Amino acid sequence: MTRSVTSAPAKRRAGRLAASLVLSSAAAVLAVGIATPASAQVSSASLRGTISLDAGTTASEVTIIEVNTGFRRTATVSANGGYSFASLQPGRYRLEITTSNGVRSTDEFTLAVGQDAQLNFDFSTPELASSDEIVVTAGQIQTLEGGEVGATVSQRLIQTLPQNSRNFLAFADLAPGVTVSTGSNGNVSIQGGAQASRTSNVYIDGIGQKDYVLKGGLTGQDSSPGNPFPQLAIGEYRVISSNYKAEFDQVSSVAITAVTRSGTNEFHGEAFFDYTDQSLRSTTPSEDDRGGEKTRTKDMQFGVALGGPIIQDRMHFFVTYEGKRQQKPTEVEPGGGYTVAQFPNEYQGLFGGYSRDFNEDLFFGKIDFSPTVDDLIELSVKVRREEQQDGFGGQNAMTRMTNVENNETRGLLRWEHTGNGWINDLRISYEKSAWRPTPAAFENGYSFQTANGTLLLGTGASANYQDKGQKGWAIQNDFTYTGWSNHTIKAGVKAKWVTLNSVQRNSTNAQYTYNAQFPVGGGFNDQTPYRLTFGVPVAGVGDGTIKSKNFQLGIYVQDDWDVTDRLTLNIGLRWDYEETPAYLNFVHPQDAVDAVSPANYPNLNNANYNIADYISTGDSRHPFYGAFQPRIGFTYALDEDHRFELFGGYGRSYDRNQFDFLQQEITSGAFKQLTYNFNTGDPNHSCSGSNCIAWDPIYLTQAGRDQLATSTGGGGRELRFISNDLKIPYSDQFSLGIRGRLGSFRPEVGYSHIASRNGFAYLLGNRRPDGSFFAPGEQWNPPWGFAPSGFGNMLIGTNGISTDADSAYVKLTKDYTEASPWSVNFVYTFTLAEENRKFGEYFSLDYPSLDDYPVLRSAGVSKHSVVLAASADIPWGFTLATKIALRSPPYIYGIQGSSNADRVPVVTEGNNKNPFILGDLWAYRQVDLALSKTIPFHFIGDQAGLTFRVDVLNVFDTDNFVSYNGNANATTAPFFGDISGRSVGGNPPRTFKFSASMAF
Repeated sequence: MTRSVTSAPAKRRAGRLAASLVLSSAAAVLAVGIATPASAQVSSASLRGTISLDAGTTASEVTIIEVNTGFRRTATVSANGGYSFASLQPGRYRLEITTSNGVRSTDEFTLAVGQDAQLNFDFSTPELASSDEIVVTAGQIQTLEGGEVGATVSQRLIQTLPQNSRNFLAFADLAPGVTVSTGSNGNVSIQGGAQASRTSNVYIDGIGQKDYVLKGGLTGQDSSPGNPFPQLAIGEYRVISSNYKAEFDQVSSVAITAVTRSGTNEFHGEAFFDYTDQSLRSTTPSEDDRGGEKTRTKDMQFGVALGGPIIQDRMHFFVTYEGKRQQKPTEVEPGGGYTVAQFPNEYQGLFGGYSRDFNEDLFFGKIDFSPTVDDLIELSVKVRREEQQDGFGGQNAMTRMTNVENNETRGLLRWEHTGNGWINDLRISYEKSAWRPTPAAFENGYSFQTANGTLLLGTGASANYQDKGQKGWAIQNDFTYTGWSNHTIKAGVKAKWVTLNSVQRNSTNAQYTYNAQFPVGGGFNDQTPYRLTFGVPVAGVGDGTIKSKNFQLGIYVQDDWDVTDRLTLNIGLRWDYEETPAYLNFVHPQDAVDAVSPANYPNLNNANYNIADYISTGDSRHPFYGAFQPRIGFTYALDEDHRFELFGGYGRSYDRNQFDFLQQEITSGAFKQLTYNFNTGDPNHSCSGSNCIAWDPIYLTQAGRDQLATSTGGGGRELRFISNDLKIPYSDQFSLGIRGRLGSFRPEVGYSHIASRNGFAYLLGNRRPDGSFFAPGEQWNPPWGFAPSGFGNMLIGTNGISTDADSAYVKLTKDYTEASPWSVNFVYTFTLAEENRKFGEYFSLDYPSLDDYPVLRSAGVSKHSVVLAASADIPWGFTLATKIALRSPPYIYGIQGSSNADRVPVVTEGNNKNPFILGDLWAYRQVDLALSKTIPFHFIGDQAGLTFRVDVLNVFDTDNFVSYNGNANATTAPFFGDISGRSVGGNPPRTFKFSASMAF
């Protein structure tokens, strides 16, 4: 049975409001289209400038021509000599300038993704005006980035820099304040400042890839080592760490905008194959511990691409496929300081090295068609299919394996129409994603622990089954009006209808927990558990399947205003709206409402919150209004040649509350998780209350669990309540800096401040009989044993997590050119960050409210970060490239004190520093190299050839550990901040990867 959340009054109200908003928005779009047609999208480039002529000469129009496709567009020159092109695809262009003395042509130049470029011409002397020579543009293009702090990653960088996988996002840390992290299973996440990856967004061809359900930032990346998009299909991308323009929505930290490749007027294709295995890498720390025996490893990546003309200058195609086949080493090790020999014989064979399999297939296809010189139509489709083994490793045996399906399909139809001084850009998109972790077996699971709860070994089946995703349609219309001198007016609207779904059956496989050390001296206890947790559907409610229609509306307007020839202002305003019926129309089950009523749970009478503010009646909540988000940036040239520019900006940007947070309120009442404690005489795990019972072996069977499921009123299920006045998380961003041009070098120094507010968190709702959270004289003893009668613990969801990050950075860029065949991208970022809750955690169960949490240094944020990427053509036709990433230790959060009366939260830096450049500073040190050689096939074409390449990853074989000891209590854990295990997660040891590719 699927849970349908459709309270009639709220549904009618939300439906009327949505219809009204859609109709009014459509009218607004038509009005804007007539009065001020406008706007480039986030992935497009723009070009504007002035043409200066002598008194006897005039210029009538400028035509821009995309060299590889023949795409043309013409703009009228205004009376003051101005011209403007908006919504241009990144690529190679040239101009034809029509004057009264003839047509002047420029040489070729490149426009990058998201680039706001300016190119001025001075033909003020008769000799220049009448000359028919090619106009040289090299070095004359100026980029007006406003208050943006970021970096552009070119296709050459993507192709030449070394990397562990073909995830194009691996180079996002070339932008100041951005960290690219590889998780324990190889998943790549993007972190901006002190905010989590879920606050980021990636826009491909102008379409946001936001994951509305899970917390990975973009769909498919929450826990996958796969790639979000085939790298062969990515042209280039831009990373903006703060102060983006008003076009960007559903983001409060890092915005990444990428453009896909298109076919050209010539047929081009390429194919590649990458390979590495255990014989091509060093040992991991865990392998060293067991004598250097390597676990089988294999990593194969392969793909093909083909593009070309269907109709010369009119229609082109591009298709690509990329595959990935991996076997990653995973260690199963005893916990709690045990050795394998201390376990009974039947468990000893569960330890050792294993491999996890991962398979991915990525497809992308695109057709572009220009039926007239004023129209461009594009149709593209992306398909992603993944299968992954997960859930085992560390102290969890391979029997705990979970099979994960991760599938995604996206489609985009785009129509761009150009008029006299305006552009209309219409996009219709479809998306469907599904993430399904499924236990490899449906049977009991067992956890063996020490007396104090440290896991020794987990075996049997994994606990949870999930099926989460989103699907739906979106339409967005963007306009750009360039007919007003010195202004580029943009306006746009997006409406989206998407269905969010979540199946979360916690403990669908029953889990039994044992104190292996009880009784003392009795050997290894695997006969009598002290706890049982299992899940069952709630009769008459559903099976934990939640679906919700989600409606989104966003409107923005932007003016890029050239106030003077030195000062440019970027002034924007956007507004967003969202309604999610699963949250709006939800009605708490009556038994849950009765359980927390004053009559049954007087503990809340004197609590620091009113439970009525969290009980939903189906008509007590309002949609999410993103309010107004001003975004202002400026660029001021400090000299007439624009060699040095002062820039800055301020902006507010709203994100969203993930559906994975919201659905837990509903799931807890539809598929309940029951917990029973057994009175075994274990002094470390004593129990009381209705869910404390005597142990009986029948409880190992389904029949025994069925008896328990109906034995108590609440069944021990957890209760969850979310605030009826839930707000949307947002960030305020401020930046200030100076950019320069010194020959081919572009230095930049700057400062940014990002303050995020209203992050979501779950608090512990239990209270003691007098309404207090802590007992008298205590400041660290939450009321875990004081749940409503017959139920488990009560959690309340609210807003209140906040972070502040102040960053100063130095950036230096030098692009590769044929005349100067080397490049360098360098960025150093110094960050001081604070937070009121441990980084990455939204369960805040230690204090009665988020206001009670101290503001501490942000755990998980490094103070110092250096990223260097460089490439060069060297003798004998070789290309050498390197990427170096250095980070100081993150701050580690822990609780210090020996009793509940004196325990306080503290932070310290991680203690795994490695000597390197600038001394004993760096905890993370990744130095990669790539060397390639191309054998040209000139008889086929200028771009044809066979390339051989070797990547050396982690040249210095640094152990980049991923976990730290967070126990600050000096009486039991004196090594607070030290590495807590030997795992390096997804960070590889020294690895050689060999590649071969062919292009024509």
